[in-house]
Amino acid sequence: MGLIDRMSTVIKAKMNKLMDKYEDPRETLDYSYEKQLQLLQNVKRGVAEVATSRKRLELQKIKLEQNIKKLDGQAHEAIKAGREDLARIALERKTQSLAEIESLSQQIADIQKEQDKLMVTEKRLGAKIESFRSTKETIKAQYSAAEAQVKITESVSGISEEMGDVGLAVRRAHDKTENMKARSSALDELVEAGTLDDVIGGSQDDIEKELSKIKAKSEVDAQLEELKKEMGK
Repeated sequence: MGLIDRMSTVIKAKMNKLMDKYEDPRETLDYSYEKQLQLLQNVKRGVAEVATSRKRLELQKIKLEQNIKKLDGQAHEAIKAGREDLARIALERKTQSLAEIESLSQQIADIQKEQDKLMVTEKRLGAKIESFRSTKETIKAQYSAAEAQVKITESVSGISEEMGDVGLAVRRAHDKTENMKARSSALDELVEAGTLDDVIGGSQDDIEKELSKIKAKSEVDAQLEELKKEMGK
């Protein structure tokens, strides 16, 4: 039994967590407000029904009062006509009607009290519902604002992460650019120093140098022969 109770508790906890995830408090508040309005309508309907019952008894009382007047007249006419038996019947009916009127008056008074209580309840309930409506709208507005703030914060967080990736890419691009600029500057310095030309010229410059050496040697040899001739050797 203990294991079953623990399992039941775990299941309830998971269900509550799931419901909390998908439950919108604004919808819950609106639903509660609608239920309260229905309750208020039921109370108003009860007031109307009680008032209708009271009115029905009052109309019945009025009819009895009118009948009493009629019976009084009949009793007087019966006495004048020497019909005491008829007068007695009219007075007996009058007495019965008076008793009914007294009973109706008590019922009407009791119903009036019930109606007054219901009307007080209706006013109090209406005031509470209006107060709840105001509180409900305030809470809904606060929840909507908080929800919007959360969405904005989440969006900003996502943007921050993306901007972090962008920043990293920018830094890599900047580093590559600086490396390329340094390489270009180094090449410019090699070009100015002539080192790059020697490297690029390669074998053609070597040939020219060898030819220049041969030409210079030939000139030296020619000058040497000329000098020998002048000296008679």
